[in-house]
Amino acid sequence: MSRLEIRQHKSSIGEKRAAKGTLMALGLKRPGHTVSHEDTPALRGMLRRINHLVELVEGKTAR
Repeated sequence: MSRLEIRQHKSSIGEKRAAKGTLMALGLKRPGHTVSHEDTPALRGMLRRINHLVELVEGKTAR
């Protein structure tokens, strides 16, 4: 299964509570912060909700 590198590129100031909660659930804390997660349908749904705040870089496959 592949991993995704997710980078927050915009601040959550002024965003709705749900968007802030999604960022926290992903482990993103501030602009410029990067986390890595397994690519799952649930993760893709979370990213779709906050796509205006994050950048996505597909990582290497996990072994």
